Amino acid sequence: MPLSTQSQSEDVQDVLVANLDNARSLSNILKAITCKDHAIFTATANGLKVTVEDCKCMQANAFIQADIFQEFTLKDDIVVFQINLTVLLDCLNIFGGTPAAGVSTALRMCYRGYGYPLTLFLEEGGVVTVCKINTSEPEEPIDFEFSSSNVTNKVILLSESLKEAFSELDLTSEVLEITMSPSQPYFRLSTFGNSGNAHYDYSKDSDMMELFQCNRTQTNRYKMSLLKPSTKALAISCKVSVRTDSRGVLSLQYLVRNDDGQICFVEYFCCPDEEVEEG
Repeated sequence: MPLSTQSQSEDVQDVLVANLDNARSLSNILKAITCKDHAIFTATANGLKVTVEDCKCMQANAFIQADIFQEFTLKDDIVVFQINLTVLLDCLNIFGGTPAAGVSTALRMCYRGYGYPLTLFLEEGGVVTVCKINTSEPEEPIDFEFSSSNVTNKVILLSESLKEAFSELDLTSEVLEITMSPSQPYFRLSTFGNSGNAHYDYSKDSDMMELFQCNRTQTNRYKMSLLKPSTKALAISCKVSVRTDSRGVLSLQYLVRNDDGQICFVEYFCCPDEEVEEG
């Protein structure tokens, strides 16, 4: 790959170097969490985690494993910086968002450390473009303290069925109500919009339900404005895990396959707007 020879002399000073043969693998997953301009990049030996937050009530994380990159070199145990996600996506799509068949944009991403920009080398058809994007010191991301040991209810659905549900529910509703229960209605989504109340139920034995683990009946409402950005992740995913903990915090984890069939994950955390008392 031509970019492998780019800036080799500078690599010695870079704390992070990552190569991708297809920049779309990164841009597609980042689009799925773009709800605010700025994002926190955290690089570890496991790969990249990109975090976006809204109002301290919602957090979106994209996970891109290290083995998805053709090269992933890290000089420190952890590298963290904040960047304008909108600008980064514009740069990643600088050759156009929909390349011709068989044509891909190669990416080399370099970061020298605190105070330095993130440098992108993008190559398509022998043309190389260099972009430098300013970075800043990140704020500490929210710790939702969402622990697997504290999960009360969990279901795994095929994404197609959740897309169908969202197409039938009334998105003018200010909240989405989620009921999870070991007995009927098992898993219910409800809205309360301009056209009235709407419910979408799933049986625990549904063909669309890959896993059903509900320990107690729980009904919570979540602000629709906070959940709407997650539909971008839903659109490109094949499965979704829906979990709630004892506090009603919601985790939506989307399994996404990139153009090369590799698996990435997008996870949304959302605080409940209000808990509905069981009558």
